[in-house]
Amino acid sequence: MRAVFSLHFLILSTLCGLFTADEQHENIVMKEPDSSGTIRFTAPKLNAEDEHSDHMPGYLKCDACKAIAFQMKDYLVKAESKRTAVKGKGAALSESEYVDTLEQCCSQKWEQYGLKEVHGFKRLSGPGLETADKMGMVMYGGPWPKRLFKMCHSYLGEYDETEIYQKYRSDPDSLEDFYCYANGGVCKKPSKTKKRDLSRNEL
Repeated sequence: MRAVFSLHFLILSTLCGLFTADEQHENIVMKEPDSSGTIRFTAPKLNAEDEHSDHMPGYLKCDACKAIAFQMKDYLVKAESKRTAVKGKGAALSESEYVDTLEQCCSQKWEQYGLKEVHGFKRLSGPGLETADKMGMVMYGGPWPKRLFKMCHSYLGEYDETEIYQKYRSDPDSLEDFYCYANGGVCKKPSKTKKRDLSRNEL
């Protein structure tokens, strides 16, 4: 059974890479194999907001925020590593450098993120997101990169780049809390009761 599933997954994963952005917008997702070892595909039902809105749908904003925070951290880490090679360990970026770095981050193509169905829910998947390790086929393209682009730039308009960089310098991992959870952010931390329930379900 495992051999059959692995072979099917390899073939279908390869085929996925052949889809164009428009074809991937159909958002076909991979399901667990049935008793015969066959992997079945279904297309999540997209509502009007999913398909036509210029903005990130509300139910995906938390995933999007986490992706943006991860990318900002990654870009800043790489920029500082280059500066460290010249100026020495721990060297901070100049104002023009971190402003340019954050702008470059938001202006990237965001092609590494796409839509995946996880436990029956549509989620964003890509670097820095917990859904990246979940079973399923990610369908790239469509409206998602453009929405991440716009959402990221909206954060640069809302927050001062110096404040963002100071948060990063104090704790690189704090950007997710800063953007996504603090001050009425788009993510909500699960209650202690829900955490206990989740722990029981995993046992």
